[in-house]
Amino acid sequence: MTDAPEVLQPLRTWSHLAGNKRKPSEYEVVSVKLHYHTANPDAAWELDRDVFMNRWYREHREGSALTHPDWDQFRDPDEVVYRTYVARQDDQETYVTAMLDEHDRLGHDATLSPEWVSALGRWYTPSRYPAHLLQMASAYVGQMAPASTITTPCYFQAADEMRVVQHTAYRTRELANRYSDVGLAGDERDRWQSDPAWQGLRELLERVLVTWDWGEAFVALNLIAKPAHDEAVLRGLASAADANGDRVLRYLADSHLADAERSRRWSAALLAMALAVPGNGDVVGTWVQRWVPLADAAVDTYLAELPGPSGLASATKDALARQRHDIGLP
Repeated sequence: MTDAPEVLQPLRTWSHLAGNKRKPSEYEVVSVKLHYHTANPDAAWELDRDVFMNRWYREHREGSALTHPDWDQFRDPDEVVYRTYVARQDDQETYVTAMLDEHDRLGHDATLSPEWVSALGRWYTPSRYPAHLLQMASAYVGQMAPASTITTPCYFQAADEMRVVQHTAYRTRELANRYSDVGLAGDERDRWQSDPAWQGLRELLERVLVTWDWGEAFVALNLIAKPAHDEAVLRGLASAADANGDRVLRYLADSHLADAERSRRWSAALLAMALAVPGNGDVVGTWVQRWVPLADAAVDTYLAELPGPSGLASATKDALARQRHDIGLP
């Protein structure tokens, strides 16, 4: 006669959260350990180990020089989930829509000087191109990330960049409707590809876009390139807008900079977690030395002739250096 099988007690939550001895938060339930493709490092996807995707993940994720024994330990300090992200951005879009409508009613664009309108055609309306590059790079880092708690904020970051693309396109059309003789809504691609002001950023972001190692892609994008873009194209251009009476551009930049600050918080938290592993500091330091000169050159070329406060490029690079120091970058 055999003993009766042990009756298993049902778990009150997901097994990977059961050890917390407390009710899991909404963030934990919908964000933690969602990646099934991290279970087998030799074959991330349930196919032959030598198919292209499995070889790609072995080389560029499992083979990354940036390592950690358990990437699933990462937590977004803001604990943003889809529900809270949509609610927050809905509030932002309500504000932006009301702001644009009010300034249109007040005839804001008619008050802009011809010199500033021409400057917008050079330094602002092409900015949907770098924003789109940031969106694609964010999606790649999220796709390759070794934990779902890293993937999630990457995808929210990609959505943030699409807000920039959308708002820039909207403003470009608004300005073109009033000023039809300065090449707005027609010359932006040529300016992005050939205007000297954009070539530093174009080189920086296109190099990020073809950086396949997920760890280096994260460092290059979130810790170097995106901050450089945000400080130069969002904050720097907003400072020039202030000097030229363009309130709409200032308010749009403020909305996008709020998204940028959220990105910096989770990026700093992930960096701190990575730097706690011996050897990662040297790896990150090597990457920083490779990418910072490109970022500084991008800031210089973009801000060199921007009609705004003097010394803007130098002040922006100093601000970026302080940000890197504050988050512990080598």
